[in-house]
Amino acid sequence: EEKIPGVYGIDTRALTKLLREKGSLLGKITFEGGEDIEFHDPNQENLIAKVSTKEIVEYGSGDKTVVLVDCGTKYNIIRCLLRLGVKVVFVPWDYDFTQMEYDGLFISNGPGSPEFAEITVEHIRKAMEIGKPICGICMGNQLLCKAAGAKVYKLKYGHRSHNQPVRLVGTEKCYITSQNHGFAVDNSTIPSEWEPHFINMNDGTNEGIRHKTKPFFSAQFHPEASSGPKDTEFIFEEFVNLL
Repeated sequence: EEKIPGVYGIDTRALTKLLREKGSLLGKITFEGGEDIEFHDPNQENLIAKVSTKEIVEYGSGDKTVVLVDCGTKYNIIRCLLRLGVKVVFVPWDYDFTQMEYDGLFISNGPGSPEFAEITVEHIRKAMEIGKPICGICMGNQLLCKAAGAKVYKLKYGHRSHNQPVRLVGTEKCYITSQNHGFAVDNSTIPSEWEPHFINMNDGTNEGIRHKTKPFFSAQFHPEASSGPKDTEFIFEEFVNLL
């Protein structure tokens, strides 16, 4: 009645075994007796460019200005920043914000592979030379890591749930987080002036980095939630306090 596609008659046990052995795989739904459907690989498409804003938009009117690079922003990131009293300048993923007047840089979440956003990585490198506070979320974490010189790889099993446990490195504090990503940062490639910020308690993978002396840090998960737990919403406060 709702015209929602579905499948039945599938050996789900065999499918589960296949995914367990091979890792996350792409798939498609085909129709018996119908024409073959072209196989679409989203990893070969710049999804960031597809979803990013095409124009600059301003939100709020605080004394401090945050440039928010839109790689596919969840609107609750904007809400979290506005609640802390800052002005948000929302810019396209490939916009050169380094010539703007701002107090802090925030790099949003977004879909697909970070390899398509090299222009954003270059802009982040310029911003690091300026030295103002930088925070990255999800895709923003991966782009900050690439700008720092670390490498990103595709996970065998992506993290996609609202109950992913992470530990704040250097402490015994653990938090439950919302995650939806298929790539991660290789801890062994993080430069010496940086360090892991959070670690995933399920598989030990990286969940963010931080600079040892400068106000640059990131999180691979979603502190803004919506939906999901808000255990790590304090990350926004830490960022704004640095401005």
